[in-house]
Formats: sequence, structure tokens, C-alpha cells
Amino acid sequence: LSRFISHSIFQDSQKKKKTNSEKNDKREAMSSPSKRREMDLMKLMMSDYKVEMINDGMQEFFVEFNGPKDSIYEGGVWKIRVELPDAYPYKSPSIGFITKIYHPNVDEMSGSVCLDVINQTWSPMFDLVNVFETFLPQLLLYPNPSDPLNGEAAALMMRDRPTYEQRVKEYCEKYAKPREDAEDMSSDDEMSEEEYASDGDDEDDVAIAGKLDP
Repeated sequence: LSRFISHSIFQDSQKKKKTNSEKNDKREAMSSPSKRREMDLMKLMMSDYKVEMINDGMQEFFVEFNGPKDSIYEGGVWKIRVELPDAYPYKSPSIGFITKIYHPNVDEMSGSVCLDVINQTWSPMFDLVNVFETFLPQLLLYPNPSDPLNGEAAALMMRDRPTYEQRVKEYCEKYAKPREDAEDMSSDDEMSEEEYASDGDDEDDVAIAGKLDP
């Protein structure tokens, strides 16, 4: 009996050590922004997202984002620019559409995005996979025309929903459809860096603003 009790105590001790080790790993990742960035980026890549690094570091990169299934954006593929601030995950990532999109809450010229969950309610518990699997799909599925960055799209959506949806599909077909000659796309298909950066500093007016290197 004493041998059984000793064995049980040993097993309990090992389980506690393992649990404490896992908690310590999570705590370390939370306390080290650089480690957290690395972990979140690797998790995004392992989730089958195509990621293209901009510099040697892990703070700026492009991600290919597919339109949600069974939506008017289905079939479109958008190039999204992501910049992780030094304080990430305690500060939200900067995100913007490089590929043009017609949406009430996305500025057509700069690609800036108005997404409340990123700016006001961002939490370090969120990660990059949440952004691309939940937040951006919800943005496309449930636009908010009452708080627009594209006033024309918002007005058209409220006034004439069928025409609005047709315009969205036209933009998808023109700019976001994968093509064999993607490398030779005209400058109209994606915003230039100058266009993209033009609104990037106005972070008070938009929830997410993409930033470019000077």
C-alpha cells in the first residue's frame, strides 16, 4: 500500500511539473514580445497561409487572404500587409489591403481598415490566426455602412444592395482573381507604396492603418 501511495504521489508530482512547465512557457511567450511574434507567425504559416516577409525581421510581411466561402467575396485573393509593433501582442497589429477591394469599411485608396475588434477591443489573447480566420472574414461578411471609410460603397449598400453586390463582384474579378500573369499585373491592380502610405499616419481616424518603410 505504501508503495502504491508513493507511486501516486510521484505521478501527481510529475503532472504538476508538466503543467507548471506549460504555464511557464506561455507566460514567457507573453512576457517576450519577440518570442510571441515568432510563435504567432509560425502558427500562421502552419495554418496554410502564404506569408511573404518584407525584411529580414518578423515584424513586416504580406499574407494572402481568401474571401469567405458562400459570400460575394468568394474566389477573391487579397494581398494583406501586416506590421507587428514592438509592443505586440499588447498592441494590435497594423493591417491594410494592398489589393484593391470594394467595401464600406476599407479605404479604397490607402487600404486602411476600420475594424473595431482590432483597435478598441484588441487583447493579447488574440493572435494572427484570429485576424485572418475570424476578424477579416467577419469584416467582409458583415460590413458596417454606418461607420464607413468608403462613403460611396456605404451609400450604395444602403440604397441599392443588388448594385452594391455587383460592384463588389466586379472588383473581385478585376483585382482579386488569381491569374497566371500575376507577376505582370498592372499598377492599377495593386496600390503603389505611395498610395498605400498616404493614409497610414492617420491612426486616429481608422482602426488599422498599414505602414510602409520610409
